[in-house]
Amino acid sequence: MRNDKKHKGNVPAIALLTGVAALAALLCLNGCTAKENKDVTEPVPFSMVKIDDSFWNPRLDAHSRATLSTCIVQIRDSTKRLSNFEKAAGDREGKHEGIYFDDSDVYKAMEGIAYSLINNPNPELEQLLEHWIDLVARSQQPDGYLNTYYTLSHPDKRWTDMEKHEMYCGGHMIEAAIAHYQATGRKSFLDVAVKFADYVDSVFGPGKRHWVTGHEEIELALVKLYHVTQEPRHLDLAHWLLEERGHGHGEGAIWTHPRLGPAYCQDAIPVSQITDITGHAVRAMYLFTGMADVAAAKEVPEYIDAMKRVWEDVIYRNMYITGGIGSTGSNEGFSEDYDLPNKTAYCETCASIGMVFWNNRMNLLMRDGKYADVLERSMYNGVLSGVSLEGDLFFYENPLESDGDHHRQEWYGCACCPSNVSRFIPSVGSYIYMKSESEVFVNLYIGSEAVFDVGRTKISMTQETHYPWDGRVLLKVGPERTKQFTLKMRIPGWCKGFVISVNGLAVADPGVTDGYLVLNRKWRHDDIVELILDMPVEVVASDPRVKANEGKRALQRGPVVYCLEQADNPAIDFGKVVLDPEVEFKPDKGSGKLNSIVILNGRSTAGEELVFIPYFAWDNRSPGNMKVWLDIE
Repeated sequence: MRNDKKHKGNVPAIALLTGVAALAALLCLNGCTAKENKDVTEPVPFSMVKIDDSFWNPRLDAHSRATLSTCIVQIRDSTKRLSNFEKAAGDREGKHEGIYFDDSDVYKAMEGIAYSLINNPNPELEQLLEHWIDLVARSQQPDGYLNTYYTLSHPDKRWTDMEKHEMYCGGHMIEAAIAHYQATGRKSFLDVAVKFADYVDSVFGPGKRHWVTGHEEIELALVKLYHVTQEPRHLDLAHWLLEERGHGHGEGAIWTHPRLGPAYCQDAIPVSQITDITGHAVRAMYLFTGMADVAAAKEVPEYIDAMKRVWEDVIYRNMYITGGIGSTGSNEGFSEDYDLPNKTAYCETCASIGMVFWNNRMNLLMRDGKYADVLERSMYNGVLSGVSLEGDLFFYENPLESDGDHHRQEWYGCACCPSNVSRFIPSVGSYIYMKSESEVFVNLYIGSEAVFDVGRTKISMTQETHYPWDGRVLLKVGPERTKQFTLKMRIPGWCKGFVISVNGLAVADPGVTDGYLVLNRKWRHDDIVELILDMPVEVVASDPRVKANEGKRALQRGPVVYCLEQADNPAIDFGKVVLDPEVEFKPDKGSGKLNSIVILNGRSTAGEELVFIPYFAWDNRSPGNMKVWLDIE
């Protein structure tokens, strides 16, 4: 049966009709934690999901073929990142070289290698990873401390500046160690992580030293570690570090900086009192992710209330149509509400990855598809734009307009984005499904096979789809025996209508609750669900308070945001082109490097033929102008 969603006013998508009052009603006001429900919602890990998808397979292939090798070559050969560990391990002489947080890039690449090994065994990569682990283990000090910058150059200055990323680097080390343990079952790296965490716990905490992490990360890592070790003090330490914020304990380069100050690292007020987004975008995303993890594990309702408040501020007043966040480079973050310039947009790739992390956690807590909507928007646009189609070049900043002088690079002095991409891409399978004892949620439509337990029954799920280019999804549900459970399939916020059938029979009056189509029945082996999502091209208006987009429109189809690039429109004057919003924009198949990608054909008011490509695919061919938001008459 066909289902059409009714919309009031000009609300074409979450597309950043930022601040629209009507959207505030969508906020979950009566949600409760998984603990309160006694029915824990958890992700189906990517180790249980095999992706076979026409969109994602090329990106996973590019990751294994080029992204990992680029990161390895840069870390091992072209920069001094790995040599710092060789020095700290006693294999060579010398002082620390590079930036004080460069250890984190090594750890993120190690995490990416471990994730890749889970679904793509590679003896050569595994041997390299084991060698790097040996260097890290031998770099660790007898008491558990681990940071090559201080060990090599400032051994007497440990824990003297909260900005210096000691816990940030340690957090990424913990995450990499957990990934290695999950990939191999070996505890060699995990033992290093536990020793470090126990050392930090011996120095900081109630009755010990105060500490505010200048760059959040270890908080979420400690919760991950707790779920592996089941050691309560790892969780308690994460909670304590969050509670340290906003009480005047911060000391160091951030806090004494005349322009930055404590708000830059989210230390101006206690975390439970947060209402508005401030400061550095990546730090904020890692903070909120850690808060969500602690809230889920310890039942901290004031954290959930704070995150719901700040989520509204981020999404409705400070997020770009691409799901990117952070409008200004001066603080790599936020300025004021509705300040969303296009050409100078910062939109750091790491911040979009952080948006995926945070919104995934929020969805696990609240079971509301609006969080998966934002996750999807950030992933398909803000994250994927950060890496070239070949997987070997990277954006740090992701503007929504360019005069042809902004290009991806092989590496950066501050290389957080390439190394972050290296660990994110192979983990995409983790965001497709989540489950509880009685429910299965389908969050993303990606061709894949998954096997997991619901209650005590093994369930297989097989998706066939050409999403995001096509709205048809075929889902084969295969319980090992007849099983009653609820299947919830996300109806994206951009979708106005859909058709749903089970085993070829239309579902009468399908219910949609919190963004999910709800199908509760006794499922039998090889039941087939067919969902067809309407996917027309939408001409999107921004909130009128976004001054940069006055008199402009953007194009979106499904979750994909489009842009005009000079490579396809060589004769167009980008400074004068005016979009005809009344014209029908027709999907078509791309060619050359874009041969597996859907492009859009349209027209300007002057009658010029216009070709639009997905925003994530720009700057993969000849250099030239690019625009997402175009003038209209």
